[in-house]
Formats: sequence, C-alpha cells, structure tokens
Amino acid sequence: MSQNSLPVVLVHGWNSHPGVWNQLLPQLEALSIPYWKFNHAGMNGANVSEIASALGDFLKKMRDETGYTGSVDIVCHSVGTCITRYLLEVIDGSAQQERVRQLIGLGPPNNGSALAELFFDPQHGREIINRLTGIFVPRGFDPAADAIVQDVRPGSPAMQDLRSAGIRPDIIYRIIVTANPQGICGFFPYFEGKTWEITDDGRWQVTLDGDGVVAHRESVLPGISLDILDAGEDCEDNLPSPEQYCHINLPKNRAIIDRILQYLIEGVS
Repeated sequence: MSQNSLPVVLVHGWNSHPGVWNQLLPQLEALSIPYWKFNHAGMNGANVSEIASALGDFLKKMRDETGYTGSVDIVCHSVGTCITRYLLEVIDGSAQQERVRQLIGLGPPNNGSALAELFFDPQHGREIINRLTGIFVPRGFDPAADAIVQDVRPGSPAMQDLRSAGIRPDIIYRIIVTANPQGICGFFPYFEGKTWEITDDGRWQVTLDGDGVVAHRESVLPGISLDILDAGEDCEDNLPSPEQYCHINLPKNRAIIDRILQYLIEGVS
C-alpha cells in the first residue's frame, strides 16, 4: 500500500446498492486500502439533502468506531456524487469540517440529469421510461413520486443549491466518464449507443459524448477536466467490451477500476 492511501468511502447511486462495488473491493483489499460502504438503498422517499445528511452521520459513526480522524477519499457512482457534493459543499461548505482529500465521481450528473427531465417530457417521457423499465428504472416507475429524480432535474432547488455553493478548494475533484465516439450500438442499445442531452437553448438532442445515461456536459465542473475512457479504443487487448462502458456498468468496469486505484494510490500527485 502506498503511504498516500487513505480510507475510501463508497457511495452508490440512484436505484442501486453497495453491491455495485463488488469488483472494486478485492482490489482495495489486495492493496490494504480500508473502505467504508455507505448504503442508502433503504431510504425510500428521501431526497438528496436527506441522504446527504445521512452520509454525514455515517462518516461520523465510522470515525467514532475506527478512531480515524484524518482525511478520506470518496468514490461515488452517478447521483451518489451529487449526494456527496451536497454534504461537502452545501451542508458542510462553510464549516468545512468534513476532511476529504479527493472526490472521485463516475458518470456524475453534476449539472443535473437531462434524462431525469426527459422522464417528464410529454412527447418522449413515456417512451423513454418504457425502454428503460427493468434496465435502469424500476417497474411501475413514476418520476413525479421519486424525490431523487426530482432533485436531479437541472432546474431543481437541489441543483441550484449545488451551483450556488460551488466546489471546495480544499478537495481534489476527479470525474471519470466514458464515451462512444465510434457509435457502437451495443454500448447502450436502448438508445442506439447514444445519450440524450439538453442543449444550451433548451432543445433535446442525442450525443456520443456520454455513457448512455449521463452526457459529458452534465458531468463537467468549473476548472475540472473530464477523465474520458473511450469504449471503442478499449475494446482491444482483452479490455472490457463496449457495454461495460455504459453508465450502469461503470463501477465494475476493469479499466475504470484501474483508474480509480491509480488515483487512490497516487493521491494528489
């Protein structure tokens, strides 16, 4: 283990669970990197702010149990990044009591989710939900009744809170995303290998600069470069197949796991 290695906090995304990290955990254990898994799967009906507060309670509990008072690294998938950022930037933004060295987000909708907005679109919404039922959204899904989906709409109060707070200068932000520039349909066949996004003038369009669920423009943060993994280039040399680069599979993609480990071991270097 590198002397820079710190405990890693793992935060899963929406409609998910801590099992998404099962491919990463053996790699952390092999490097003797301790990890704390935050589970918010049972917080049905809770919004981003409430889950962020629960994450803060979880961190305090783990620090009390382990006696560890130093900085941690946090790895998040998808909306887990928004939850973590809400804790760090909005709830703890002025006090900055949460000691975090780096935040690593996988496919994060940092600027809000076009797909979440699309669910409510009178022309496309029902068709999109039907396509993704059992794949990305649960059966019987009603976006109007889902607090997290409401919170990740680009114009929601939660997203406005994050934009107003801004990123913290004491934290290193890493954003790992994937792309499908070759237009491989199998990358995310439900949208023919593309990702929906909202243009600056409010129009819907599809792009190859995304992971099938989150477009690059939704992940960017001011001054933070995107770490983009190309599904087409990485199809060779026995690396993951294109579908492993879609949003759903990011936490178990071997190439992404390697990049996460690189950041955890190297720290801020």
